[in-house]
Amino acid sequence: MRPKTRILLNLARTRLHRLRSRLSLRNRLVVSHVMVLLVALGAMSASKELMEGPGRHHFDPDVVVKAGLGLGVLAAVLAAVVVSRFLLRPLDTVRAATHQLARGHYDDILDVPGEPGLAALVRDVNSLAAALADTERRRARLVSEIAHEMRTPIAILRGQIEGMADGIFVPDDAMFASLTDDLDRLRRLADDLSSLSRVEEGAFTLHRAPTDVTELARATAERLRPQFDDARVSLDVTAPGPVTVDCDPDRITQVLVNLLGNALSACDPHGRVSLSAHADGDPSPGAVVRVTDDGIGIDAGDLDRIFARFERIEYPGRPAPAGGSGIGLTIARGVARAHGGDITAESPGPGKGATFTLRIPREPA
Repeated sequence: MRPKTRILLNLARTRLHRLRSRLSLRNRLVVSHVMVLLVALGAMSASKELMEGPGRHHFDPDVVVKAGLGLGVLAAVLAAVVVSRFLLRPLDTVRAATHQLARGHYDDILDVPGEPGLAALVRDVNSLAAALADTERRRARLVSEIAHEMRTPIAILRGQIEGMADGIFVPDDAMFASLTDDLDRLRRLADDLSSLSRVEEGAFTLHRAPTDVTELARATAERLRPQFDDARVSLDVTAPGPVTVDCDPDRITQVLVNLLGNALSACDPHGRVSLSAHADGDPSPGAVVRVTDDGIGIDAGDLDRIFARFERIEYPGRPAPAGGSGIGLTIARGVARAHGGDITAESPGPGKGATFTLRIPREPA
């Protein structure tokens, strides 16, 4: 092939690619139909000229007409096949990508074409692949985290049972009480994991009823007050009411118990925790409950990370509580958001305490 001819072919390909990128899928379909029609008309016109030309007396008119129609149909079919391949090539690429997604291959990223309609489709497929890949990574991480969380109490139970079997430990009331505590920890972990699964899937049911949040906060605080007294941490409650919202009282109690328990764990002896509940009309009418402590505080970079599952923030000289599963705040935020509200955390910094704010709308969205 001559260099000039090669240059002309490359120029034609470039212009064809630019034209294809500028045409939408709808315009491509219109152009394809027009091309097929023009090819058919051209074939029929050629047959007509053959019939009316100088050598027309050598051909039977019926035969020429039939031949022209057949040639037109054949040319139209061939043109339709070529044009359909031109149109469906990017769609075939997207279809192959979806098949790869169905097989679990989430790392294949499609190149975004220039055509706007197909580009939007390809971007959606790429976003779907990224979301599925993230879900798969979270699932694998969750399985690993669950195995890690269950390994410690199971190892302790096994060591205690083997110790009693070997005569190292005496099977007395204290030993059985220790075994019971470890079994209770496993049961609590199983219950927390079940609640976490329902929260993340949005599968749990809320039994809503008109509830005075201030009375619920006071009752929860009084129920937990003996634990604060044992730890020599003062608990102040400010809950002028009533503030009635449509919520699940058992679930909200679960959230308050978690927030108060975390505040108690964060405080040293002679520390202080305050609980307040009041109505709030910004940004929507509802109830606001705040739990504030003067304990270890939270670093600014950890204010959102503490709501992630199995995240237990540790500071030098102050490890996280050994009995916690690290998913209490995850469950609490999930319950709050299921009500249409949320939980946020604020802290001036490590050693300066923290404030957790629960917001519940007055009525479900």
